[in-house]
Amino acid sequence: MIAIPQPSLMTVEEYLDWEARQDMRYEYIEGEIFAMTGGSIPHNDLALNLYRNLYSHLQSRGCKANVSDVKVQADAKSAYFYPDLLVTCDADDLKSRKFIQKPTLIVEVLSPSTSYQDHDKKFIYYRKMDSLQEYLLIDSEKITMELYRRGEGKMWYYYPYSEKDIVSLASINFEFPIELIYENVNLETEK
Repeated sequence: MIAIPQPSLMTVEEYLDWEARQDMRYEYIEGEIFAMTGGSIPHNDLALNLYRNLYSHLQSRGCKANVSDVKVQADAKSAYFYPDLLVTCDADDLKSRKFIQKPTLIVEVLSPSTSYQDHDKKFIYYRKMDSLQEYLLIDSEKITMELYRRGEGKMWYYYPYSEKDIVSLASINFEFPIELIYENVNLETEK
């Protein structure tokens, strides 16, 4: 994500109107816009591997998954993001043509340049979304995932996963071996 120099901050309405006319995707945080840069091939492969394995599972439940080109309204007045993958089961979201408002699951694939944003800045907004039950972070450099699951009140539970673990997404009743998502993904190897 790269900040775009701006003479002044944009309102949400200005951002939504302006971005609809752009060739690239831009995220919005409290008046500032950020260009979404292209990810690596492993980054893309990880999101697609998860999507491919979720697709038929979600259809039978009346839910759907979308990948990186679908915007999430994390906060109607101050934050719009493009997660790497999201799942919604909300009837209004399933008909939406502009953005998703009530995701059940959000997934971000981490890279060295986005890790801070995904762990901290975005999660601050995501966890305020009443519909969001789980937030999954997938490492693009080694076989590890981090899952945050909503608990009581403001509590979020943390579940780290690594090689040979079975990842459990309770919000959509889906379990998978972590290696399934890393299948045929070329990770950096230590030298």
